[in-house]
Amino acid sequence: MANSTHWADVNAARIIREKGEKPRYTCASGITPSGTIHVGNFREIISVELVVRALRDADQEVRFLYSWDDYDVFRKVPGNVADPAGWDKYLRQPITAVPDPDGRESSFARANEVELEGQLPRVGVEPEYVYQADRYRASHYAEGIRRALEKREQIREILNRFRTTPLADEWWPVSVFSRFTGKDSTSVVSWDGEWNLTYRCDETGREDTIDLRTTGYAKLPWRIDWPMRWSVEDVDFEPAGKDHHSEGGSFDTARHIAEEIYDQKPPVTFQYDFISIKGRGGKMSSSSGEVISLRDVLEVYQPEIVRYLFAGTRPNTEFAISFDLDVIKIYEDYDRCERIYFGQEQVGEKRAEKERRIYELSQVRSVPESLPAQIPFRHLCNLLLIHDGGVEEALEAMPGFSELDSDLQERARHRAQCAWNWVTTFAPEDFRFSVVDPSTTERVSLSPSETNAVRALRSLAQERLDELGEKEVQDEIYSIARANDLEPKALFVTLYRILVNKDQGPRLGGFLKTLGRSRVDAILERY
Repeated sequence: MANSTHWADVNAARIIREKGEKPRYTCASGITPSGTIHVGNFREIISVELVVRALRDADQEVRFLYSWDDYDVFRKVPGNVADPAGWDKYLRQPITAVPDPDGRESSFARANEVELEGQLPRVGVEPEYVYQADRYRASHYAEGIRRALEKREQIREILNRFRTTPLADEWWPVSVFSRFTGKDSTSVVSWDGEWNLTYRCDETGREDTIDLRTTGYAKLPWRIDWPMRWSVEDVDFEPAGKDHHSEGGSFDTARHIAEEIYDQKPPVTFQYDFISIKGRGGKMSSSSGEVISLRDVLEVYQPEIVRYLFAGTRPNTEFAISFDLDVIKIYEDYDRCERIYFGQEQVGEKRAEKERRIYELSQVRSVPESLPAQIPFRHLCNLLLIHDGGVEEALEAMPGFSELDSDLQERARHRAQCAWNWVTTFAPEDFRFSVVDPSTTERVSLSPSETNAVRALRSLAQERLDELGEKEVQDEIYSIARANDLEPKALFVTLYRILVNKDQGPRLGGFLKTLGRSRVDAILERY
């Protein structure tokens, strides 16, 4: 988008400027599938995807790679594994060698990969997946490993620039999985200067020589592996978390190794910050098992709104995914953004430009041709509560729902399901209510003045509820209270007790209209 100041467009322009005109740009992201891939990890994926979209909107060809670092070592048994003691035997093996605890996939790594790969298309993220275990086992990186061995001393000097304790003289820039145990508990013994590497298995004491061109047991450590892959894939853009971007962190060392060892200009990058869950502090960790996944977020937020959360927040800003009452505001903010895009709500031109671009980047596919029918989230929650979670009944109570086309009806059903998931799982107790069943609920004890007020409200509902607006109904209740020498606030409490058996509930005027004349009459007729 020309002259856009959105952070994704700014970074797309920077990639083109710094990397020069190219027939195709490569943008990369990746993670180790050592546990549930949480929404904090998703921030990197969606941040890259948004920049990829910005490049494509600028008429550029883009390759979007997502690397599964599934040849990494299994270092810690996750907290959510049912039988953690039985898993100790897999420690120090590659995570592709660890079985899936649920027995569905070929490995623990693959189970975590499949879970995320199944969710990403729902939010419009469809990268080209690269499986590093396959690459290493196929000796795809033999040249890169040999280069590291040739430049062993130079790499050690680079790494020592950022270390307080220098690496030992016997340090090697490679680790080896033992042919005998499958673990990386090995020591490199020698290298013949070409393709043969000899190692010792620390557990068995046996020595073995491997040919880097035909065996996939050798692997580069992360700080060397990362820049080596930049050179193999010719990566133009890859962001990283603030832990990697810290001074002396892995991006710092990778930058030097890329340039000085692999003759590769490092990618354009930016730092993204951590995400927390509202009400829970600190950084999420896959290995702890106590995480919120993308699937979990999509239970409450529509896909476009998940994208909106990230498109509307600069990557270097820490923020929390909310599951409390903020959910209502986030839906309202998205709906406002949508109205601004379609010119249905007027704001200043600078704000409008910003909101329009955020809206475009929030769409899973293409932008709708016209303003979709908006169903306010709070009202939808109240409708669902009135109808005991019945999605179809709640939507049928919305004026004009039956006239919507099938796509818009399906979109409304999706929002309703998200709303009900939120109400039943996360909404505060004082937000929830259920309409009383007059046949099974005891009558509320009323004073004579309260009885007269309730009867006046029943008459009003019978005669004029359908024709009055929400505010007019609300005003009539105030008038009824004053006519019966009652404090309006006290009458509202009484009415809520009669209607929902609680001291408070949704805004009464709209609530009565949503309940409808016959249902209100059935509840009030006992008084």
